[in-house]
Amino acid sequence: MEQALWTRARLGRCGPPLDLLTARFDKHVYAPHAHEEFTIGVCVGGSEVIAYRGGHIRTGPGSIVVLAPGEMHTGGPGTSTDGYAYRALYAMPTLLTEGTADFTLPHFREPLLDDPELAASLLSAHSRLSACPDPLETESRLPWLLAALSCRHSTSRAANSVIPGADGIARAVRDRLADELLDPPSLADLATDLGLSRYQLLRVFRTTMGVPPYAWLAQYRVGRARSLLDSGHRPAEVAGLVGFADQAHLTRWFRRVMGVTPAAYRNSVQDSHR
Repeated sequence: MEQALWTRARLGRCGPPLDLLTARFDKHVYAPHAHEEFTIGVCVGGSEVIAYRGGHIRTGPGSIVVLAPGEMHTGGPGTSTDGYAYRALYAMPTLLTEGTADFTLPHFREPLLDDPELAASLLSAHSRLSACPDPLETESRLPWLLAALSCRHSTSRAANSVIPGADGIARAVRDRLADELLDPPSLADLATDLGLSRYQLLRVFRTTMGVPPYAWLAQYRVGRARSLLDSGHRPAEVAGLVGFADQAHLTRWFRRVMGVTPAAYRNSVQDSHR
C-alpha cells in the first residue's frame, strides 16, 4: 500500500494554514528534500529509516521525529517486509517559540524522541483535525502541544506561567466565545486584544476553566442545542443554529456531553410530554 492523505487546517478564523499528513508506505523512498516548516511526525506502524544531518534515524511505533526547517532529508522503509506508517504535521517555526521564555527558534539536539504521553496527544490531535479541521480546535490544541514539545525536548526554556488577573482574562475569553459562537474569533486576535501571547491565553483559560477554549465552546453549544431540541427543532436544523459544522459534528459532541444522540434526546423529551 502506498498512500498519502493531506489535510489543510487553519489556526483560527482566517488564520495561517497548517498541513497534516497521514501516510502508509510499503516501498516508497523519498527523494532528498527539505521543508520550510518544522516536520513533526509520529510513527504508527513499521519502521522508517531517515537520512538526516549526516546520519540515519530509525523510527518505531510511538517514536516522535522532529526535523528542522531547511534540513535536507530522505525517508524509506526500515525493512524489506513491513513498510512504515506515520502521521506528521508541518509547523511554521514561530509556532514552536510561543511557549518559550525567549521566543528564539528551538534547537532539538536529538531528532528522535521517546515521549509516549506527548506522542499519544499528538496522534489524538492529528486524528481529530484530519477528520474535522475545525479552526478553533486546531488553534486550541496544536500550539499547546508544540510548546510542550519545545520546552521538554529542545534547548528552549519554558515561559513564566504566572499571569496576573487570570480569572478575569478567562471570563473575558469565555464571554467572547459565547457571544460569537457562530463564528468565533481566533485565539491570536483575542490574545492581542488582552495584551497576551496566544500561549499565555491558552494557559490561563485551561487552568481557570479546566478545558481548552474549543472544548468549552463545544459544551456551551451543546447546552444551546439542548434548549432548541426541547422546543421542537430537528437536529439537522440545530447544528447550524449553534455553530457546529454539520449534524455529525453536533452528534459527536452531544453524545460526549449528554450520553445520547440529539435525535434520541429529542424523541425522549417529546415522549415525556405526551
